[in-house]
Amino acid sequence: MRPVSALRAGGYRAHMTRATSETVFTYGSPQLKFGTGASAEIGYDLASLGARRALVVTDPGISATGLPQRVAEQMGTYEVDAVVFDGVHVEPTDESMRTAVAYAREHGPFDAIVAVGGGSSIDTAKAVNLLTTNDGDLMDYLNAPVGKALAPKVPLLPLVAVPTTTGTGAESTTVCVLDVLDLKVKTGISHARLRPALAVVDPDLMMTQPAGVTAASGMDILCHALESYTARPYTSYDRKEPAQRVPYCGANPISDMWSEKALSLLAGSFRQAVAHGDDTIARGDMAFAATFAGLGFGNAGVHIPHACAYPIAGRVRDFHPKDYPAAEPMVPHGMAVSLTAPEAFRYTFDAAPDRHLKAARLLAPGVDESGVEPRDLLPRVLADLMRDIGIPAGIGEVGYTAGDVPDLVEGALKQQRLLATAPKEPSPEDLAGILERSITLW
Repeated sequence: MRPVSALRAGGYRAHMTRATSETVFTYGSPQLKFGTGASAEIGYDLASLGARRALVVTDPGISATGLPQRVAEQMGTYEVDAVVFDGVHVEPTDESMRTAVAYAREHGPFDAIVAVGGGSSIDTAKAVNLLTTNDGDLMDYLNAPVGKALAPKVPLLPLVAVPTTTGTGAESTTVCVLDVLDLKVKTGISHARLRPALAVVDPDLMMTQPAGVTAASGMDILCHALESYTARPYTSYDRKEPAQRVPYCGANPISDMWSEKALSLLAGSFRQAVAHGDDTIARGDMAFAATFAGLGFGNAGVHIPHACAYPIAGRVRDFHPKDYPAAEPMVPHGMAVSLTAPEAFRYTFDAAPDRHLKAARLLAPGVDESGVEPRDLLPRVLADLMRDIGIPAGIGEVGYTAGDVPDLVEGALKQQRLLATAPKEPSPEDLAGILERSITLW
């Protein structure tokens, strides 16, 4: 397909010669509190937001550490009452989110929500916040064509996001992601009002993250940075009216800055954090990278690897990843995203060659490029990293065969919000090719 990006031919300004081209991009982010011990100040932060009764949303694994309870207890010092919900499902589903919403409605009202955990807890808290402040059902707000993609009519409560994993960047973004069980597809909700009011990033909370979780969630950081960096530029879209502006507006100078910094941090910390989880410097750099990548993709958007990841995760049969709960099969989100990334970026290369090459060099400084076709450099850098940190060698290793590709393509095509951000417009045949070549990556 013809590239829609012209980054290689003059950058963002190349599109501004068309009278109907977009000339405006939007940028949003939460307030950020970062550093060792930051999580001990949440009570003060809530009181500063005017909160007097807060719901703490977390999952059973994090609850078992006692962290959410400590967060709840310290709120009392600032006269903020807390109720803890610890029933978050790792990789949330429509069913698990409805359970969380029902709990919040039964035990409310609240005037603030605190999410303590990984992306699953933060995304569940976003859905709870939306559905306890606005009328309607979960399906009303899910992205089209799965749901109705309605916008919330009423402002949401202040949400404080406290990540305990280095990966999703959910503390920075306007989206929440979930599995729709009946349809066997992953999708989400996207609206600026879902963005947390405050992100509290404390690297100390991530020190016990197991190697397998660090590897999978770290690939989510990496793909956030790469996909937003290679997304179609905001100037390639038709001009929008103010009411039409969406959080994902395409690559722009501010999102580029965050993506480049995230890639540089990952270059020096990713392998080390997986192999040596007690390395405080590597953990801190991974925490920074996750937040920075979230600040990038939360505005520019992500594209083909994430679109393919949703059906890969949603249609899992019998794969049990290392260091995740073994009770049910799952492909962790970051792992699912990574499994098609090398082939996706090989496909998008001609839309913006310079960007793909720069990304590879940021991620692998000093990489030996001799004898390597430019199109193959970023895929090779990604495959080398994935091999080193124990990511499966393609979708075949998580249970998929060539016979599954049509269903996976169908699921990816439902992610039009994401595919619209791709620097090339992939046809169903293009997506099938990416998935087929991703069955075995090396």
